[in-house]
Amino acid sequence: MVPKTGGTDNFANTPKQPEQGFYGLGIAPRILDILARIKFRTPTPIQFKAIPLAIQGKDIIGIAQTGTGKTHAFAIPMVQRLAQKKGVGLVLAPTRELALQINESFQEIVRPFGMKTACLIGGAPMQYQVQALRKNPQVVIATPGRLLDHMGQWNFLPDEVSVLVLDEADRMLDMGFAPQIEKILRFLPKEKQTMLFSATIPKEIMEMAAKQMKLPVSVEIAPSGTTAEHVTQELFIVKKEAKRQLLSKLLAQYRGAVLLFSRTKYNARKITRSIRDMGYSAAEIHSNRSLSQRREALEGFRSGKYKVLVATDIASRGIDVAGIELVINYDLPEDAQNYVHRIGRTARAGSRGHAISFATPEQRSDVRDIERIIRSTLPLAKHPEITPEKFVEPGREAPRRVTGYHQGQGRRKFRRY
Repeated sequence: MVPKTGGTDNFANTPKQPEQGFYGLGIAPRILDILARIKFRTPTPIQFKAIPLAIQGKDIIGIAQTGTGKTHAFAIPMVQRLAQKKGVGLVLAPTRELALQINESFQEIVRPFGMKTACLIGGAPMQYQVQALRKNPQVVIATPGRLLDHMGQWNFLPDEVSVLVLDEADRMLDMGFAPQIEKILRFLPKEKQTMLFSATIPKEIMEMAAKQMKLPVSVEIAPSGTTAEHVTQELFIVKKEAKRQLLSKLLAQYRGAVLLFSRTKYNARKITRSIRDMGYSAAEIHSNRSLSQRREALEGFRSGKYKVLVATDIASRGIDVAGIELVINYDLPEDAQNYVHRIGRTARAGSRGHAISFATPEQRSDVRDIERIIRSTLPLAKHPEITPEKFVEPGREAPRRVTGYHQGQGRRKFRRY
């Protein structure tokens, strides 16, 4: 059984409330100075709960909404433990973008200690990564496939790993990395600290934890699948051919940065061209784009060069951009759990944001799957200039009148723009 810490702590030496910021969490004075210098003053809930336990060397399963500071929840204790004992910290991430962002977060903390990092990702030249590994980095951040490439060429010795982090582990399984992860784990020492962090923890992750961890502590800040606290949500039911018109109306209404999700790479390219035809700056990010193209798109979106970033789910957990005003699910995700991660790109770190999803009349079951995961009903909306649609009942040629997904909910309120 996995002990939990949440609203009520199960450990006497876990602090009761963050009255003095990061002080009292067991963080070394030198790291506290670093946090003060980079203006980190108040720990997020996941940091407040996880850092003391991680510093003690506990194995941890961290469950928290996306955008709540999970990276520093494992980076701070990892650096402190590596400064006290020999070994290498290994962080596995599902996407190149997320790995690069984790590496940037570590850089702020390790630099004063004279520690080095290496970021091993696909799409980047091997020779520079080999050079980084030859400098004996204390922290290695990698995507599974590229790490195995380096292990196969004896560039990286896994027997030196003393702290392992699987970040967004459920996403790695969704992307088919399970065989690579299992292979990597077989080569790692049994005596190590292991931490899992994600917004959702499916049963496959728990099975993996049971095999790899010793009495892991579950630090659950919000139930698995909980959406970001300050994100509001709406659902438009429209025909496929009306999506472009609705998108045009929404882009005219929202002036801030917009992150739009497409289910396929082909559709992402098509949507990007349509947005540019509407007169807005847009970039695309998906697996068919080179690493340099993806980085340019992300940096351009971050700097304001592009109003809209069109992405597939490969970017749903790899985009850490402050101030995204709106997330649009132009296509509903193939995996309903990705809905949580998509809309979590807005309303980050306590800020407010909005998420709008488009569903076709035939996608009633897909919407139900999402509602089951987020444990709430998506509010229906309509635009005054676009004819609203209704969900089609399975087996019927024409849609019947719908007032709610579940019997007894009553009529839904429609919000006008």
